Amino acid sequence: MLTIVVGAQDSGVIQQVFCDYNTQVKLGQICAKIDPRPFEATLNQYKGQLVRDQALLDEAKLDLLRYQKLAAQDSIARQQAEDQAYVVHQDEGTVQLDQALVEGAKVNLEYTNIVSPVEGIVVSRAVTQGQTVASSLQTPTLFLVGTDLAQMQIDTNVSESDIGGVREGDAASFTVDAYGKRVLNGKVVQVRQSPQTVQNVVTYDAVVGVDNHDLALMPGMTAETRITVARRDDVLRVPDQALRYVPAGVQAGEREAGPRVWVLRDGKPVAVNVRTGLDDETFAEIIGGDLKAGDAVIVGEERGEPPTRGSLPVPRL
Repeated sequence: MLTIVVGAQDSGVIQQVFCDYNTQVKLGQICAKIDPRPFEATLNQYKGQLVRDQALLDEAKLDLLRYQKLAAQDSIARQQAEDQAYVVHQDEGTVQLDQALVEGAKVNLEYTNIVSPVEGIVVSRAVTQGQTVASSLQTPTLFLVGTDLAQMQIDTNVSESDIGGVREGDAASFTVDAYGKRVLNGKVVQVRQSPQTVQNVVTYDAVVGVDNHDLALMPGMTAETRITVARRDDVLRVPDQALRYVPAGVQAGEREAGPRVWVLRDGKPVAVNVRTGLDDETFAEIIGGDLKAGDAVIVGEERGEPPTRGSLPVPRL
């Protein structure tokens, strides 16, 4: 959803408010109106100036024609006709200025109607009838209009260590507190280049597009999002705990032998070398080694108890 800020170009007193929270608005629909009387007075003033100066221009043009005829008959000096032509040019400039002032006053009068620039729904209203708005320093925000609640987007913060793997079109899933553990789906529609730094932690914004035709999602909700950057089906996997587990008493040199897991065979822990693939920080894909589906891998042990208490069978997904 794109949220549009609706502000006021003019300063003045809000005479009427036509839109409220959740109002469905059309393009160009009037949402509020500023008292137009001061702007109407200014427009009438400039119109009066235009009429007056247009009359002066018409009179100056008639005088110019008369002076030009007299100058052609040598009845007056040519300089007098040339001076009158200068007066005409001045009056023409004055009339053009008056016309510009009239057009500007018309525009300002139109700005007393606060209209929606898009079709959508009012998600926020920050103005009441009788309130004075001042637009001299900055445009005040009167309404926020959501363009299309059926199409929402989630702005996610992706760490700089992970952003390299995120691409447009990647599948994403998320949950919101309002619906408990209900998992909703979307896809990445944009990966923004601008970094965001908070307490020396750099993240990047990945925008996730979401279909919201049932209008279940509302603007401002907090979402916990997961982006799928790679996927494997029908693979062998083990818990990450199994890759970290090392039995007590194992020599340091053996600890550095590469990725391995310990499995129970004949009631005893046996080291099995493996090669890992994808890792979602919970499970790791096994792409090579002697591990087989159904092996009981050891993920931990308790002091005084045999390691069988911390073993888990290897699943195949």
